[in-house]
Amino acid sequence: MVITEYKEKQAGEVIALWFKCQLIVPSNNPQRDIERKLNVDRDLFLVGIDKEKLIASVMGGYEGHRGWINYLAVDPAHRRNGYGRLMMQEVEKRIRAKGCPKINLQVRATNDGVIKFYQSLGYSDDNVIGLGKRLEEDEP
Repeated sequence: MVITEYKEKQAGEVIALWFKCQLIVPSNNPQRDIERKLNVDRDLFLVGIDKEKLIASVMGGYEGHRGWINYLAVDPAHRRNGYGRLMMQEVEKRIRAKGCPKINLQVRATNDGVIKFYQSLGYSDDNVIGLGKRLEEDEP
């Protein structure tokens, strides 16, 4: 797998991957999420390509205090090959290069497999409650 920065022509493939990996919830409009990402740290929006097929993605961010990870996805047919780990290593390296001291991410509490994956990468439960407030409603 080759990791590269996202290109706008890959939007359809990325969105299809996110749906396949069940990352899209009704309050998310994936096209709008991509458009927003391209305005901030677009160099932290990465895709993984294997044999000319997009099989992985991750969005990283850094706002000056904490780094964030969103939309880590690996096509289910390509899991258990270390691709998720490779995507995380690359985005972490890029976030660290911006001077970031800590990365946060959110996982649905019921997603035990993903929680274990992140724990295997050194992430731990910060014992906080994630709160959110929509400032803009997206149409699905």
